[in-house]
Amino acid sequence: MKNLFEKILKRILSSRYLSYWVVLAADLIVSVLSTLISCLLVRHYMSVNLTAGDILYICLLSLVFSLVAFLSFSTYRNIIRHSSLREVGYLGLGAGVKIVMMLGVLFFFWDFLFQEKIWVAAGFDFLISFVGLVALRIVMIATYDLALQRASVRIRKNILIYGLGDVSASVEARLKSDKKCYVRGFCVHSDKLKRFRLAGLPVYFLRSEEEFAEVVRSRNIQGILFPNYKSVQDEKERIICYCEKRGIQVLIVPPVGEFSGNTGGVKSEVRPIEIEDLLEREEININLDEVMKELKGKTVLVTGAAGSIGSEICRQVATMGLQRLVLFDIAETPMHNIRLELEEKYPYLKLIPVIGDVRVTERVNKLFEQYTPQVVFHAAAYKHVPLMEENPCEAIQVNVRGSINIAEAALRYCAEKMIMISTDKAVNPTNIMGASKRLAEIYIQSLGMHIAKGDTAGRTRYITTRFGNVLGSNGSVVPRFREQIEKGGPVTVTHPEITRFFMTIPEACRLVLEAATMGNDSEIFVFDMGTPVKIRELARRMIELAGYQPDTEIKIQYTGLRPGEKLYEELLSDEENTLPTQHPKIRVAQARTYEFEQFSLAVEPLIKASRQVDIPAVVKAVRRLVPEYKAQNSWLEKV
Repeated sequence: MKNLFEKILKRILSSRYLSYWVVLAADLIVSVLSTLISCLLVRHYMSVNLTAGDILYICLLSLVFSLVAFLSFSTYRNIIRHSSLREVGYLGLGAGVKIVMMLGVLFFFWDFLFQEKIWVAAGFDFLISFVGLVALRIVMIATYDLALQRASVRIRKNILIYGLGDVSASVEARLKSDKKCYVRGFCVHSDKLKRFRLAGLPVYFLRSEEEFAEVVRSRNIQGILFPNYKSVQDEKERIICYCEKRGIQVLIVPPVGEFSGNTGGVKSEVRPIEIEDLLEREEININLDEVMKELKGKTVLVTGAAGSIGSEICRQVATMGLQRLVLFDIAETPMHNIRLELEEKYPYLKLIPVIGDVRVTERVNKLFEQYTPQVVFHAAAYKHVPLMEENPCEAIQVNVRGSINIAEAALRYCAEKMIMISTDKAVNPTNIMGASKRLAEIYIQSLGMHIAKGDTAGRTRYITTRFGNVLGSNGSVVPRFREQIEKGGPVTVTHPEITRFFMTIPEACRLVLEAATMGNDSEIFVFDMGTPVKIRELARRMIELAGYQPDTEIKIQYTGLRPGEKLYEELLSDEENTLPTQHPKIRVAQARTYEFEQFSLAVEPLIKASRQVDIPAVVKAVRRLVPEYKAQNSWLEKV
């Protein structure tokens, strides 16, 4: 019997709306019963001579005219749980029209209609019908809400919404029909002891972890829903920590403007909080109008288009009215995947995927000759530090020679602008990857300055952007930690004190787009990345967000620094080494400059040695060209 009840309850709750015909039938029953009660009242209390046949005849008239009135005003078509005063007015009109039509018929066929008592009966009928129809809807709404409450334990997740503002209240209103979440109230971290209600629900003022635990226990709470990113930041060391300790799910709903627009509405957008939401800084915002103005109607080339950064750049510029978007990458399968994604999302975009290697000068020149891109985003690079320490010649070939090929082709084929993506590891590099990116920076910056002086003919502007670590990129620490947690651990961290700066992939790409509009000539832009994050703490938070206890259920294991790895990254936004821009989060690096002709001649032996896989010659050339390069924790120290 219990299982049967649960099945029926689930069936009721799974249906979004009550059938029209059920509502109509219920309304007709209420209306006819009202007529019957009215006839019995006047017969009994006012001594009106009404036989059983008379009452049956009047009730049949009530049935017919009620049906006509309800169909005319469509009172049965409204969604009951969303009824308003307007629907109540239509119910009154329907009941009134029924009475008028009944009196009209009785006027012609029954002479006793002229008795005053019959008018009283009509008044009773109208009043009882109207009240009964309204009461029916109140009962339906109350029954539905009660069913949701009883089903919430087994069918829906009991949640509290954080905050007391308009945003929190609007989220509650949008979640009323959610099949997955049942809102039991609101909560804030506060010392207040007042009893408040918001949207008819209780407000819990939580002063301590103990009070949080009591509310969770007494109200059977399975999740806390945060209405925006700011509230997440405000409570990441309090309520979110409380949730992590007790296995309570932490959820977030993005702003309305960020919804995907699918038919699931807000329900499909509510998601668990991820580590990206806990970054200790505000997200970067850019002027999209300026970016669109810069790119609209142009041919844009993205190298490394199938990678984490390159593919996100493609997604963001695809909406900006390009003449065509050229994708260039050597990776076949990832290129196929990003092509399918972009073709599905942006069918109007002229998309040109090209397979090729930035190291092959002839292929790069043919690419530029064929498509003559006006704006070039250069994201192709080798980036994994330990792997490049083992393969230094390949790092030079891709990161240095490849960048030179793209820069020279941009100049040769009159591109308006080239934006190169660099890394914070180019600052005082301790590994070959960082040193190779610094060499690419030097070449591109010196070439741009050479053009600006008029020493080289051309109009191409060269801009460089430096990134910190990107959360969620291919091979980065966050997806690695997620894989390790899914396997049950251990989560491997190289050193307990190692720290890194972090940004999200969309943020990194927004920075690139901003640089494309605000850059002048030969500038290196860096991003104010806020406070560095200890990788050990990052691992702990990810374990807790996954619902496990660090060091007990899932171990954190320290493996030692990898070859070429720094313990601390340089603070790129140091005001002593940078200059401000019009954007508060973006600064211009005061990097050492080089003469182009001298540097271009000096870099040729390095490229030749890397092509011949002469590692000692490569390392010596790098040390000569980048004096700040100091190999650390690497076999290259002895070369």
